[in-house]
Amino acid sequence: MFSYNAEKVYPKVTESRVVIRFQDCDPLRHLNNAKYFDYFFNAREDQVPKLYGVEMIDMIQKYQAAWVVYNHTISYVRPARVGEWVRIHSRILWYNAHTVVLEYFMTDDSGKELKTVLWTTMRYVTLKEGKTTEHTGEVADFLKATSLQLDIANMQISDRVKVLKQALLAEKP
Repeated sequence: MFSYNAEKVYPKVTESRVVIRFQDCDPLRHLNNAKYFDYFFNAREDQVPKLYGVEMIDMIQKYQAAWVVYNHTISYVRPARVGEWVRIHSRILWYNAHTVVLEYFMTDDSGKELKTVLWTTMRYVTLKEGKTTEHTGEVADFLKATSLQLDIANMQISDRVKVLKQALLAEKP
Protein backbone atom coordinates (compact mmCIF):
# COMPACT_ATOMS: atom_id res chain seq x y z
CA MET A 1 0.00 0.00 0.00
CA PHE A 2 1.16 3.52 -0.74
CA SER A 3 2.74 5.39 2.14
CA TYR A 4 3.32 9.09 1.52
CA ASN A 5 6.78 10.38 2.37
CA ALA A 6 7.04 14.19 2.28
CA GLU A 7 10.83 13.91 1.85
CA LYS A 8 10.56 11.81 -1.31
CA VAL A 9 10.18 13.14 -4.84
CA TYR A 10 7.68 10.99 -6.71
CA PRO A 11 7.83 10.59 -10.48
CA LYS A 12 4.89 12.36 -12.08
CA VAL A 13 5.01 10.37 -15.34
CA THR A 14 4.92 6.65 -15.99
CA GLU A 15 6.51 5.26 -19.15
CA SER A 16 6.29 1.90 -20.90
CA ARG A 17 7.79 0.59 -24.11
CA VAL A 18 5.54 -1.75 -26.10
CA VAL A 19 5.24 -3.19 -29.58
CA ILE A 20 2.08 -2.75 -31.65
CA ARG A 21 0.61 -6.21 -32.22
CA PHE A 22 -0.77 -7.47 -35.54
CA GLN A 23 -4.10 -8.59 -34.03
CA ASP A 24 -4.71 -5.03 -32.76
CA CYS A 25 -4.40 -3.40 -36.18
CA ASP A 26 -6.81 -2.63 -39.00
CA PRO A 27 -6.33 -3.68 -42.66
CA LEU A 28 -4.17 -0.57 -43.22
CA ARG A 29 -1.79 -1.91 -40.52
CA HIS A 30 -2.65 1.00 -38.19
CA LEU A 31 -3.48 0.39 -34.55
CA ASN A 32 -7.27 0.17 -34.33
CA ASN A 33 -8.67 3.34 -32.73
CA ALA A 34 -10.38 1.42 -29.91
CA LYS A 35 -7.19 -0.52 -29.12
CA TYR A 36 -5.33 2.65 -28.06
CA PHE A 37 -7.39 2.53 -24.85
CA ASP A 38 -6.19 -1.01 -24.09
CA TYR A 39 -2.57 -0.06 -24.67
CA PHE A 40 -2.87 3.03 -22.46
CA PHE A 41 -4.71 1.35 -19.59
CA ASN A 42 -2.48 -1.73 -19.59
CA ALA A 43 0.68 0.39 -19.54
CA ARG A 44 -0.53 2.39 -16.54
CA GLU A 45 -1.69 -0.72 -14.73
CA ASP A 46 1.80 -2.20 -15.17
CA GLN A 47 3.72 0.93 -14.18
CA VAL A 48 1.86 2.29 -11.13
CA PRO A 49 2.75 -0.66 -8.84
CA LYS A 50 6.39 -0.54 -9.97
CA LEU A 51 6.83 3.22 -9.46
CA TYR A 52 4.67 3.86 -6.43
CA GLY A 53 4.10 0.52 -4.73
CA VAL A 54 0.35 0.89 -5.23
CA GLU A 55 -1.90 -1.98 -6.20
CA MET A 56 -5.17 -0.29 -7.13
CA ILE A 57 -7.20 -3.33 -6.09
CA ASP A 58 -5.79 -2.94 -2.55
CA MET A 59 -6.91 0.69 -2.39
CA ILE A 60 -10.31 -0.20 -3.79
CA GLN A 61 -10.80 -2.91 -1.18
CA LYS A 62 -9.48 -0.80 1.71
CA TYR A 63 -11.56 2.30 0.94
CA GLN A 64 -14.53 0.51 -0.66
CA ALA A 65 -14.39 3.06 -3.49
CA ALA A 66 -13.12 3.19 -7.07
CA TRP A 67 -12.79 5.58 -9.98
CA VAL A 68 -15.45 5.36 -12.66
CA VAL A 69 -14.75 6.79 -16.09
CA TYR A 70 -17.26 9.35 -17.26
CA ASN A 71 -15.40 11.03 -20.09
CA HIS A 72 -12.68 10.31 -22.63
CA THR A 73 -11.25 12.88 -25.00
CA ILE A 74 -8.76 11.57 -27.54
CA SER A 75 -6.70 13.10 -30.30
CA TYR A 76 -5.18 10.81 -32.93
CA VAL A 77 -2.13 12.65 -34.25
CA ARG A 78 -0.10 10.01 -36.14
CA PRO A 79 -0.89 6.33 -36.62
CA ALA A 80 0.90 3.63 -34.65
CA ARG A 81 1.69 0.78 -37.02
CA VAL A 82 1.93 -2.98 -36.74
CA GLY A 83 5.31 -4.12 -35.40
CA GLU A 84 6.31 -0.60 -34.33
CA TRP A 85 7.80 -0.04 -30.88
CA VAL A 86 6.18 2.89 -29.09
CA ARG A 87 6.43 4.61 -25.72
CA ILE A 88 3.35 5.15 -23.61
CA HIS A 89 3.33 7.83 -20.94
CA SER A 90 0.66 8.53 -18.36
CA ARG A 91 0.19 11.05 -15.58
CA ILE A 92 -2.42 12.63 -13.39
CA LEU A 93 -3.01 16.08 -14.87
CA TRP A 94 -5.39 17.31 -12.21
CA TYR A 95 -7.59 16.20 -9.33
CA ASN A 96 -9.97 17.62 -6.77
CA ALA A 97 -11.92 16.13 -3.86
CA HIS A 98 -13.67 13.52 -6.02
CA THR A 99 -12.47 13.75 -9.63
CA VAL A 100 -9.25 12.82 -11.44
CA VAL A 101 -8.09 13.67 -14.97
CA LEU A 102 -5.45 11.31 -16.36
CA GLU A 103 -3.44 12.10 -19.46
CA TYR A 104 -1.99 9.35 -21.62
CA PHE A 105 0.16 9.94 -24.65
CA MET A 106 1.97 7.73 -27.12
CA THR A 107 5.15 8.55 -29.02
CA ASP A 108 7.37 6.68 -31.42
CA ASP A 109 10.19 4.68 -29.81
CA SER A 110 12.60 7.62 -29.94
CA GLY A 111 10.10 9.80 -28.06
CA LYS A 112 10.19 12.50 -30.74
CA GLU A 113 6.95 11.93 -32.65
CA LEU A 114 3.61 12.30 -30.90
CA LYS A 115 1.04 9.73 -31.97
CA THR A 116 -1.96 10.03 -29.66
CA VAL A 117 -3.16 11.95 -26.61
CA LEU A 118 -5.98 10.75 -24.35
CA TRP A 119 -7.60 12.47 -21.40
CA THR A 120 -9.69 10.28 -19.11
CA THR A 121 -11.90 11.91 -16.49
CA MET A 122 -12.99 9.76 -13.58
CA ARG A 123 -15.23 10.22 -10.56
CA TYR A 124 -14.43 8.54 -7.24
CA VAL A 125 -17.46 6.54 -6.09
CA THR A 126 -18.36 4.12 -3.32
CA LEU A 127 -18.60 0.46 -4.27
CA LYS A 128 -21.79 -0.18 -2.34
CA GLU A 129 -23.99 2.74 -3.41
CA GLY A 130 -22.11 4.02 -6.44
CA LYS A 131 -22.25 7.54 -4.99
CA THR A 132 -19.55 10.16 -5.28
CA THR A 133 -17.14 10.20 -2.35
CA GLU A 134 -14.04 12.18 -1.45
CA HIS A 135 -10.42 11.11 -1.81
CA THR A 136 -9.14 10.41 1.70
CA GLY A 137 -6.18 8.78 3.44
CA GLU A 138 -3.62 7.07 1.24
CA VAL A 139 -5.71 7.82 -1.86
CA ALA A 140 -5.43 11.57 -1.24
CA ASP A 141 -1.72 11.17 -0.38
CA PHE A 142 -1.11 9.29 -3.63
CA LEU A 143 -2.85 11.97 -5.71
CA LYS A 144 -0.98 14.75 -3.95
CA ALA A 145 2.37 13.03 -4.53
CA THR A 146 1.88 12.15 -8.19
CA SER A 147 -0.31 14.85 -9.75
CA LEU A 148 0.90 17.69 -11.93
CA GLN A 149 -2.09 19.81 -10.82
CA LEU A 150 -2.18 21.70 -14.11
CA ASP A 151 -4.83 24.37 -14.57
CA ILE A 152 -6.92 22.57 -17.17
CA ALA A 153 -10.18 24.46 -16.67
CA ASN A 154 -9.75 26.44 -19.90
CA MET A 155 -7.55 23.98 -21.75
CA GLN A 156 -8.60 21.85 -24.69
CA ILE A 157 -6.89 18.63 -25.74
CA SER A 158 -5.80 20.37 -28.95
CA ASP A 159 -3.85 22.83 -26.77
CA ARG A 160 -2.12 19.90 -25.04
CA VAL A 161 -1.25 18.31 -28.39
CA LYS A 162 0.58 21.50 -29.37
CA VAL A 163 2.38 21.72 -26.02
CA LEU A 164 3.42 18.07 -26.13
CA LYS A 165 4.64 18.30 -29.74
CA GLN A 166 6.76 21.35 -28.86
CA ALA A 167 8.16 19.64 -25.78
CA LEU A 168 9.12 16.54 -27.76
CA LEU A 169 10.80 18.64 -30.45
CA ALA A 170 12.70 20.64 -27.84
CA GLU A 171 14.22 17.43 -26.50
CA LYS A 172 15.80 16.57 -29.88
CA PRO A 173 19.61 16.50 -29.73
